[in-house]
Formats: sequence, structure tokens, C-alpha cells
Amino acid sequence: MKGVVLAGGLGTRFHPVTKVVNKHLLDVFDEPMVFFPIRTLAAAGIKEVTLVTGEEISQFKRLLGDGSTLGVHLTYAYQEGERGIADALSRAEALVRGDPIIVILGDNIFQESLRSEVDAFVEQGKGARILLKQVSPEDARRFGVAEVADGKILGIEEKPESPRSDLVVTGCYLYDDRVFDIIRTLVPSGRGELEITDVNNVYIQERSMTYGVLRGWWTDAGTPASKLKASIMVALEKGVTFHR
Repeated sequence: MKGVVLAGGLGTRFHPVTKVVNKHLLDVFDEPMVFFPIRTLAAAGIKEVTLVTGEEISQFKRLLGDGSTLGVHLTYAYQEGERGIADALSRAEALVRGDPIIVILGDNIFQESLRSEVDAFVEQGKGARILLKQVSPEDARRFGVAEVADGKILGIEEKPESPRSDLVVTGCYLYDDRVFDIIRTLVPSGRGELEITDVNNVYIQERSMTYGVLRGWWTDAGTPASKLKASIMVALEKGVTFHR
């Protein structure tokens, strides 16, 4: 299995700082944000990783090099503009085609190891698998919400006003190699992007989507507030004591 880290986008929520640096190079506590998804993949046994990003690709290369310091072999792919998560994933096709993949959004931080999820997907053999996390109803409105019944996912609703469950889709997806064929069938959404939710719903309709529910904490660092929260959670995980 190969890994893909998606670290593109314009980072508009962090302007003006992201006018000069990619969001995923900002700090989460004491390390660059992008270190976390790469280390998560390495800890799950993934050694071949492609990082997809935009115009700041040279910044990532200076920081990460070949990825060996983080325990992986790293290659790079370029996404022009902001065309959606599914479009970003498609940019990695030439480097991972033919293999199952695990995809992590570059601003997602997971407390627990994902090795058991990788093993479950390898045993599954085909289709897709997503990772869910139970959150409060208020938080659920920020994410894609999974409707689950009898151990199966019935559908995913993106940022609903009235969530049908408290299980949200985290930024980690496992796919067989058909995912790129599925992406080619997509049409842009109302915001002009190829949506990863549309990819997931194809697998759901085929009844080949499974899921796992995370036990440890998970957060995205995609806004100034959530990045601060992520920094605090990482600091506490490392045993840092805060003093008044």
C-alpha cells in the first residue's frame, strides 16, 4: 500500500501569513504541520508516500527532502490552483497507480496509530474504507457526516445544518486503485471543485465502503482556532505543563 498526503489549497483562513508560506508548513506546537500526517503513515507501515501541493512545492522539498528523516520515501506531485480534494488526489495517480492507497489530508492530526485500519483494509481487499470520529452536534456541522445503520454507511452529507448522526468523516481515506477511474467520472460541484465526498458516495452506492471509528483524539488544523487546539493537544501528548 502507498500513501498520499494532500497539502495544497490556498490557506485563505490563515491570510495574510499564507500569502508567503503554505498552511501545512505552519507550526503545530513545535513542528511543521505536515510532519504529522507523514509520521502517521510511517507508523502505519507505509513507506512510499506522495505529497501533493501547489506553487510552494519547492518549500516542501527544502524541508522534507526525500522523506528519509521521517521514515518514508517521499515523492512530489503538483496541483494547480484550488480544484478540490479529489482533483488533488488525481495528481498522484502516476506515482501510485496499481496499488491500494491511504490518503491523509495534510492538516489532519491523529493521536492513535492507524496500522489496524490499514490491516483491515488489506484484508478487505477491494473497495474503500473511511475513518469516522464521534463529535458534538455543533462540531458535526463543520464536516461530512456519515449516516450509519447496521454497521454500514448509508451516505455522507457535507456540512449539514441538521446532522443525522454524531459520526463525522475524518481526513483519512483508504481506496483500491479504481479510485482514479471514479474521479474521472466526477463533475465539479457548485463551488467548482471535485469533491471527495462524491468519490466516497460512489463506493457507498456500490456497497464496497467500510469504516472504522477512532478511539483516540483527532483534530484538523485547518483554521487558526483548530490549529491552536491541535498545538495544545500535541503539547499535552508530549507531557508539556502549562503555567500561568
